[in-house]
Amino acid sequence: MATEHDTLSVTIFGSEYKIKGADPDYIGEVAAYVDAKMRELDRRLTSGAPAKIAILTSLNIADELFRERKEKDRLMKDLRERARTMGSALDAGLREE
Repeated sequence: MATEHDTLSVTIFGSEYKIKGADPDYIGEVAAYVDAKMRELDRRLTSGAPAKIAILTSLNIADELFRERKEKDRLMKDLRERARTMGSALDAGLREE
C-alpha cells in the first residue's frame, strides 16, 4: 500500500485499486479483509472466475452485515426494555419514600 496525497493504493485479489479521501489505516484494513475473504472463497471453490469470486464474496460480506445489524437491533431492544424496567423500579422506589 502506498499513499499519494489523499489517495491510497490497495491490492485486492491481485488487482490494484486507488481509494481516495479516507483514513489510510481504515481503508487498508477493509481492503485486507475483502482480499482475505476473496482468497478464502477462491480456495473453497473448484473453479471461479474473479467476477464470480467478487460477487459471492460480496454476498457473504452482505450476509455478515445483515446478521450484525439484526443482532444490534436485538441488543438495542433488550437494552431499551431493561432501561424501562429499571426506570419503573426506580420510580416505584422513589414513590415509596
